[in-house]
Amino acid sequence: MKEFELGIDDAGRGPVIGPMVLAGCLIDKDTATNFRKLGVKDSKDLTPKRRDLLVEKIKDQAETFEIVLASPDEIDGNFNGGSNLNKLEAKKMAQVINKINKGYAKIKVIIDCPSVSISPWTDYLKRHIKNLSNLEIVCEHKADKNHISVSAASIIAKHIREIEMTKLKKKYGPEIGSGYCSDPLTIKFLEKHAIKHEHDGIFRKTWRTWKTVCQNINQRKLF
Repeated sequence: MKEFELGIDDAGRGPVIGPMVLAGCLIDKDTATNFRKLGVKDSKDLTPKRRDLLVEKIKDQAETFEIVLASPDEIDGNFNGGSNLNKLEAKKMAQVINKINKGYAKIKVIIDCPSVSISPWTDYLKRHIKNLSNLEIVCEHKADKNHISVSAASIIAKHIREIEMTKLKKKYGPEIGSGYCSDPLTIKFLEKHAIKHEHDGIFRKTWRTWKTVCQNINQRKLF
């Protein structure tokens, strides 16, 4: 009987523009060996070109994979409801597990934990998983660097996040940038278009970056 490992990781936790992406990649030991030979590793350690080459091989060779998105509106709603991003991510990762966990005898689930408090976060995650009977849940920090299944999931998640940003660039222009708060292009886009596109569902309005830009816009209007 094959033993399977399900790696789960995210991309786009921090940006002020665009969705957060959660991805799960289910593999067996033979596939894990092949992934190592291919050079699969944490997406942050790969060039975009290398990532694009690997993601197709990962999707082709994996037993299966799943992707779940969290929109800016979902993220903001979660904050306004008194919860936080870590809890939303637990719910979304549980969705990934629930989609994949059908008909397999046993799966070891390895998650790159977003919370500093691993044990309480893991307990919260488990409450949203439909069937725990065949699952071994392992949540740890730096899992994307230490486990090949999580590395593969990180590549898929990053690839999908880039696809989502490409869609936004086609609609709003390349000046939208990467969506990250550290990107000067993104900040300029915010300063120029925050009010115009406020209700388009692309901005995370609970983010400090959004609030600061809007405050500055309002102050300029006053003067």
